[in-house]
Amino acid sequence: MEITALKEPVTATDSELNGSSFVGVMLRDTRFEDAGLQSARFDYINMSDAAFSRMNMSRVSFTDGLLPGARFNDVNMSGVIIEKANLAGGTIQNANLSGLSINDCNIAGLRIDGYLVSDLIAAYRKSV
Repeated sequence: MEITALKEPVTATDSELNGSSFVGVMLRDTRFEDAGLQSARFDYINMSDAAFSRMNMSRVSFTDGLLPGARFNDVNMSGVIIEKANLAGGTIQNANLSGLSINDCNIAGLRIDGYLVSDLIAAYRKSV
C-alpha cells in the first residue's frame, strides 16, 4: 500500500509495518513506544531535541555469532547528555571529544589510544 501526501496524524497500534519506507516525511512530535526497530536504518535525519529512554542497542546474537550493536556514523552529538548508559565493549573512533566531561563512571579497562585511563590517572596523581 502506498500513501502519498498524508497530512493528518496516524495512530498504528499492535501493527506490523516491517519493510516500510518513510521518505521525505515529517515525523515531528511522533512517539514510538514498545516498538521493535531492529535493523532499522536512519539516514539524513534531524533528531534535535529527541529523547530516548529504556533502549536496547546492544549486540544481537545470531547462530553464527555476535553482530555489532547499533552504529553511529557521521553524527553531530554536540551537547548530548548520556546518563546511566552501558557502553561496555563499545568503540568511539575518529570523534571530536573536546570539552567532553566524564563523571562518576566505571572506567575499568577504558583505553584511549591504547593507554589504560586508570594508569594515566594514577601517573598524573603521582606527579602532583
